[in-house]
Amino acid sequence: MSLKSILWSSDDKTVRVLSRVLSDLEISVEHFSATDDVIRQITRQRFEAIIVDCFNPEDAGNVLRAAKAAPVNKRALSIVLVEPQVGLKGGFDMGAHFVLHKPLAVERAKSSFRAVRALMKRERRSQLRVPVQIPVECVGSGRYPAKTLDICEGGMALHFSARKSKESVLRFSFKLPGIDAKFDVWGEMAWEGEGDQAGVRFKDLTADQRNALRSWLKHQLPEPEPDDMAVACRLTELSLAGCYLTTNSPFPKSTRVTLSLRTNNAEAKVGGVVRIVHPEFGMGIEFVQSTVEQRTLVRRMIDSLQAGGDSPELQVEPEGLESSTDAVPPSPLAAGDALVTLFNQKGQLPVETFVQQMHQRRQMQASG
Repeated sequence: MSLKSILWSSDDKTVRVLSRVLSDLEISVEHFSATDDVIRQITRQRFEAIIVDCFNPEDAGNVLRAAKAAPVNKRALSIVLVEPQVGLKGGFDMGAHFVLHKPLAVERAKSSFRAVRALMKRERRSQLRVPVQIPVECVGSGRYPAKTLDICEGGMALHFSARKSKESVLRFSFKLPGIDAKFDVWGEMAWEGEGDQAGVRFKDLTADQRNALRSWLKHQLPEPEPDDMAVACRLTELSLAGCYLTTNSPFPKSTRVTLSLRTNNAEAKVGGVVRIVHPEFGMGIEFVQSTVEQRTLVRRMIDSLQAGGDSPELQVEPEGLESSTDAVPPSPLAAGDALVTLFNQKGQLPVETFVQQMHQRRQMQASG
């Protein structure tokens, strides 16, 4: 199944560069130069990515707002191409996930769009629904029996046998065919259809539950889509609560990621959330350390590096974008962590100034 993008631009050079880049990455593209035409298409057809050339900021903002308002494209990634007078901040202020400088060069654009493609695949897979009918027990002020109509990574559609209360948040218990473990999760009503049908959005899946559900869904699909290669990164800073990675292909702010770090003396695999992004340069990640084992692994990794160990092999894979309903809460370790505090308080600094302050933090810790 081809990844689909739509491009709004009247710049012939930009169109040529992106057409080549997207073709090389096996992403189909529909090109429009008229604002009304692109908005009409966005409201009618699903795309994994909306690419907007910000030669006219007002019209660019209208196109992005139309994409977010269209039910079929609410989860589409938005990529804004900015002129120097608009700048990166102007692109992000429009609500873009990715912002790229113009003029575009082929290799630089291809490097950035590798991260775009990896996230496009992840987001599309998270929305694939598998039809299945399994019993579900729903608990609120009462107990309501139900059966699933379909299920995906983010939620499920249900048919209730009887439901008098209109509570928006309930506890759901069910077992998937072929999996021994029972799922016991909180969910909220995302929509309510005719009769006793409703859609549920999961609120508190654990990492183990999410992985089990993802694995089950993958095995139900006739032709599982292969994952992209992990984005190449280099570790620049590391603390107990986060790290900074330099890469030409950073993921957007609020992307959930999985990091695999390995040295000769230690190995760690932890979840994280991107908290700060410097396009085409790097990203700051706050760890989501849900177990003592994960914290111990990161501590061991820091000790290895401070002892003069080799820089770790590093792989980063996207897990999807946070939404307002599934945002990962800050780690308890983040409150007193100087690196994560820097992410949260100095995110608007120019990249050169930010990197200088990171280095100063490291020197202060070493001297202390």
